[in-house]
Amino acid sequence: MNQNSIIRDVILSMPPEGISTFSKQIEDIPGMIKLTVGEPDFDTPEHIKTAGIEAIQNNNTHYTDPLGSLAVRQAAADFVAKKYGIHYDAKTEVVTTIGVSEAILDVFLSLLEPGDEVFLPSPVFPVYQGTIQMAGGKVDYINLANDNFKLTPERLRQEIKEHPKAKTLLLTTPSNPTGVSYDDEELKALADVAREFDLTVISDEIYGEITYDKVHSSIAKFIPERTIVFSGLSKSHAMTGWRFGVVFAPKALMDGIAKVHVFNSYDVSSFVQEAAIEAFTVGMDDVEPMKKIYRERRDLVLDALKNAGIEAVTPEGAFYIFAKIPDSYETSLEFCTDLAEQAHVGVVPGDAFGPGGEGYFRISYVTSTANLQEAMNRLTDFLAADDVALKSQGA
Repeated sequence: MNQNSIIRDVILSMPPEGISTFSKQIEDIPGMIKLTVGEPDFDTPEHIKTAGIEAIQNNNTHYTDPLGSLAVRQAAADFVAKKYGIHYDAKTEVVTTIGVSEAILDVFLSLLEPGDEVFLPSPVFPVYQGTIQMAGGKVDYINLANDNFKLTPERLRQEIKEHPKAKTLLLTTPSNPTGVSYDDEELKALADVAREFDLTVISDEIYGEITYDKVHSSIAKFIPERTIVFSGLSKSHAMTGWRFGVVFAPKALMDGIAKVHVFNSYDVSSFVQEAAIEAFTVGMDDVEPMKKIYRERRDLVLDALKNAGIEAVTPEGAFYIFAKIPDSYETSLEFCTDLAEQAHVGVVPGDAFGPGGEGYFRISYVTSTANLQEAMNRLTDFLAADDVALKSQGA
């Protein structure tokens, strides 16, 4: 068997991405309220749309610098410097990508040698696993289900002892699916361990603008020389369809990332870059009114779950709630399937997020308040009926 067929077999044998797969499976159920996908229900702010339209009307529709125009890279660098206190040279340490999905692939293809191991705290966004495998790497899951879904320096040291070949840690803050967020003290402690054991840290901060009770912090503040940061505008500015992501990294790491990016996609659409400049500058605080509504929706769902007797993580950021399945169910897939088929409410099974997710389900609350209220009413009725059925069986 030649190397090409080995690579092909690895890709073909990879399981499908769990979120979109389950969402598609239930989409034809009549009357379904889908709380599965993290797609903001807000429209892109008008001034950003206008900037993109004007760019097209002004014939700004040609190739740019493959890494992104210097103007958009500078705007992105200025944004994270002001917001998060992390600083990058726009010329050599910033690359724009077609969403963070491309950024993930670019980074792992540039960073990993065949067989390299990557620490992946779980529950975690499932795209990372597949991308690591595509790049020839191996996933070392760190199951955080019994650690309040938060990685501690003690746990990281333990994992390094058990997996001494792992040289990369991927950290997501705020987290998808739990909404857990790390503060300065927690990140500094993890940074100290990463430095001690020569770990490269990939920090996905796409939800950095959506935090509720604390200001977002980046581990790059403490170990900039060994940190790669993902960011973008999809979540913060309701720009999922624009496909605009950014990678920030020290030049020593960025040289390889930039090379893969050029081979992978060459550049981001020129008019999208112009809209991004508008978002990073004039729209620096566009997220604030959206965040206020997200908080209200979060609290609505948390209250409904509590009243229904369902234990859930209180998210500090992002727009997801990770909740325990009822004790009457053995698997998250079984619960979510029944909920979809019987109550017509779509949520994501926790097993889609790795070993730390089994026994839970994820609710995305980026839909109207009316939809959320109706979904919670249906969920409550479903659980009540389930409880009655259990008592009847035990009688």
